[in-house]
Amino acid sequence: MKFKITVLPGDGVGPEVIAEALKVMDAAGARHGHEFDLTYGKIGGIAIDEFGTALPDETAEMFDGADAILFGAVGGPKWDDTRAAVRPEDAILAMRKNLDAFANLRPVKVYPSLINSSPVKPHLLEGVDIMVVRELTSGLYFGSPKKVWNTSRGRRGVDTLKYTEKEIVRILRVGFELAQSRRKLLTSMDKANVLASGRLWREIATEMSEEYPDVELEHIYADNLAMQIIRDPQHYDVIVGENTFGDIISDEAAVLAGSLGMLPSASLAGTPKRGGVGGGGSVPALYEPIHGSAPDIVGQGIANPIGTILSMSMMLRHSLGLDDAADAVERSVEGVLDEGYRTPDIASGDGNLVDTTTMGDVIAGGV
Repeated sequence: MKFKITVLPGDGVGPEVIAEALKVMDAAGARHGHEFDLTYGKIGGIAIDEFGTALPDETAEMFDGADAILFGAVGGPKWDDTRAAVRPEDAILAMRKNLDAFANLRPVKVYPSLINSSPVKPHLLEGVDIMVVRELTSGLYFGSPKKVWNTSRGRRGVDTLKYTEKEIVRILRVGFELAQSRRKLLTSMDKANVLASGRLWREIATEMSEEYPDVELEHIYADNLAMQIIRDPQHYDVIVGENTFGDIISDEAAVLAGSLGMLPSASLAGTPKRGGVGGGGSVPALYEPIHGSAPDIVGQGIANPIGTILSMSMMLRHSLGLDDAADAVERSVEGVLDEGYRTPDIASGDGNLVDTTTMGDVIAGGV
């Protein structure tokens, strides 16, 4: 069977890490008898330069009929103007909204061989395996009004944090159902002490917990979680939160794994299930590493492609139902790390320091 994949390398190190993910995907496909039909689109800064928009119609049209979307990164100093009418990041928000990709899954796994790459004490990191579920299509990033304006007393800015019951219910359901298949602990983060939307979030989470009696639900303020996830990361299983808090906490959790370059993500229109995406219908899901475009290291061959490779593995599993290939990729990543291969971001004075391409080669060779 042949699968149709839309590939969006984007800006910065995006093309570099996407190339390695595709190399590993091709190796896994050849080994396990799967074929992939790739269509490439422009997005972000390079799209602004050519089309005047971050997400051209020509690119968006590639989503129709695609089985999944594999995305690199957007942005860079060339387009880093806060006054610009169009910014590369506009493409990310537009994609998420257009695909209704409301559920962002960000797994944080500490590999035993990388336990010394984190600044956190090793005894706190043993066995850490957390899934952060971030609401992705509402909240501050999408609320209206959103603007900056001049007044007689100076400039003002406003962003609106807004959630409907439906939006809260559907992301919490993803969290509960994932927790059911894991350690059965769901941590819901909010700011119910100061935010009305947080109080609504907590109220709905408590009500929904009655539908999942086998899952332990705990509430925590997002700022307290920012401390506790470093202090006691082994406690956490599935963490669910609104858009802004989920963004911040999942990036902070990268320190547990040793580097942002290690972490993948999936943005889905439903609850993931082994063998394919549940609840997403024919809408393609979006897969990307959580790191940015890293313009300071572009072209140096030192970007870590593992986050993108693992994002591709999530794509194989959740959108294409290719568990065999996904398992092979994940085993190869762990094996390569056990053998001591390191890009600079995860090097800790030991191991075999390699460049981006070599890391992709050795992982592809192990699938």
